[in-house]
Amino acid sequence: MKFLLVALNSKYIHSNPALYSLRAYAGDELRGHVELAEYTINHAFTDVLADVYKRQPDVVGISCYIWNINYVWELVTELHKLLPTVPIWLGGPEVSYDAPKLLAEHPEVTGIMVGEGEETFRELLRYYVKRECVSAQNVDNREKAKQNQWISGEEEGRSPVGDNVERADIGLSEIKGLCLSSGYTMPRDLTDMNTLPFLYEDLSAFENRIIYYESSRGCPFRCSYCLSSIDKKVRLRDLDIVKRELQFFLDRKVKQVKFVDRTFNCNHAHAAAIWQYISEHDNGVTNFHFEISADILNEEELELLSRMRPGLVQLEIGVQSVNPETLAAIHRSMDVDKLERVVARINRGNNVHQHLDLIAGLPYEDYKSFGRSFDRVYAMKPEQLQLGFLKVLKGSEMMDRAEEFGICYTDKPPYEVLFTKWISFEEVLRLKRIEEMVELYYNSNQFVHTLRFLLQAFDSPFQMYEALAEFYEEKGYFVNSPARSYRYQVLLAFAREKDKEYEEVYRELLTYDLYLRENVKSRPDFAKDLQLYKEAMRDFYRREEETRTYLPEYREYDSKQLARMTHLEPFSYPVWEMQSRETVKTAEEPVFVLFDYETRNPLTGDADAKQVEVEEKK
Repeated sequence: MKFLLVALNSKYIHSNPALYSLRAYAGDELRGHVELAEYTINHAFTDVLADVYKRQPDVVGISCYIWNINYVWELVTELHKLLPTVPIWLGGPEVSYDAPKLLAEHPEVTGIMVGEGEETFRELLRYYVKRECVSAQNVDNREKAKQNQWISGEEEGRSPVGDNVERADIGLSEIKGLCLSSGYTMPRDLTDMNTLPFLYEDLSAFENRIIYYESSRGCPFRCSYCLSSIDKKVRLRDLDIVKRELQFFLDRKVKQVKFVDRTFNCNHAHAAAIWQYISEHDNGVTNFHFEISADILNEEELELLSRMRPGLVQLEIGVQSVNPETLAAIHRSMDVDKLERVVARINRGNNVHQHLDLIAGLPYEDYKSFGRSFDRVYAMKPEQLQLGFLKVLKGSEMMDRAEEFGICYTDKPPYEVLFTKWISFEEVLRLKRIEEMVELYYNSNQFVHTLRFLLQAFDSPFQMYEALAEFYEEKGYFVNSPARSYRYQVLLAFAREKDKEYEEVYRELLTYDLYLRENVKSRPDFAKDLQLYKEAMRDFYRREEETRTYLPEYREYDSKQLARMTHLEPFSYPVWEMQSRETVKTAEEPVFVLFDYETRNPLTGDADAKQVEVEEKK
């Protein structure tokens, strides 16, 4: 008997830990009956359908989320035509909260596993394995009965084993945590975290993919837009188990481990113990990602974070809004002032990547209010600032109160806000365009110095990105998106239009930002002509070959190789340190900066940039 578990991930780099957990929890006795099939929503539908069919499963289970549910329904419909006798089961957050309605709309589906599925799946799997065994035994008994009937001359049509054939529906209603066409079975208790097996004994299936790990389930907070608020009981995995499993990743130098705990630091002792462990056992390679509530970090945790290797951890912090009315309406208890101080303190350590989130479309947040939230969070200087849009999720309090708040959202996944009492659809569209500008220019970390200087030409960060979005729309760039390399040219054109006086400064800022990121082979049009400096630059690399003053780690390379592997650039302005208009001063002599791409900032990926002495030919 083959029970095929199917995942439709959003991208290849993602995996579906739920399926691996179901298979592992099945245990040694049943695990051999489980097969996994992972695809992405970008795969051609016919290819996925064909692959599932070729596997010839006896039962199919599909993991359902807002990003894949439309694909799932199409797959279910067509798969049932090809394999009409194969039971199809669904599970996951997208089908757990209106299961009876979904089963009525999709009769091809046999049933739905509701909520946490490990124990439910094991019992369901055992049911199908047992049914297959009984069925096989009954077939064998029928054959024996036919032979006996022929020998004894019994009448045809009578089956001595007919009353023993097990029907498909017997036993399913006794399994907790299911929804069948007849309704829900008994609810299942929450899973004991310590009974969950480790998913990653074999890492071959996760090469070049993100490793997800959970040390807890549940969340003590009750944010109205989040499904985690439904279950407020936080369950922790035993620390001895967690440490042993984290050491497995450390020993194998896994690139990144992403904790999926909803609020990792809700239990301070648990969080501190894990941070202490990964700090003490740091292998210099592995990065750990945590979703935290920054305003509840205590002094011990802040001290632990301050001592960590740059790049060891990254923190995702859901701010969502700084509007007090909004925070109260969504039940988000957050001390924004303390959050600001904590983020600033972590920033001063220059060792922890911080990712801050905002959500547009929340109650009491209008366009101007969102702009104020944006400006305040932008001023916290996170490495990444994500602008999200409210998703009115099934089963959430926000869905129950959508009419009260005048929230209109899409009927189909991802159930994203269209407008509310406080913000119009036109304003939501403007925020969508601003989101794209933030993603392309801020979150890419490719324009850090240019944006910092450009910001001084505007009253606020929000106004700057708003103006940049308008420029993009006016030039048609939202339709014909410029290539990554051409975005520097676009930003120069925008700066020239808004801040013409400093055009030469912008040219150098963009040149500096560009070479910080990559050693481009094709020199950009906005960069200065190097013809006057070529001989001096060649002399620099010849001397460096002899002295190794600036590049001691390149001892095996000659001057020509050094010139290819690094980049040397003359600057007339100190663009690396310009904080305001007052610092704009032309240097009497060009200052040369050497970009070393073998040494990079672990947080930003920037090349090491150092000022060097270059003897110019007179």
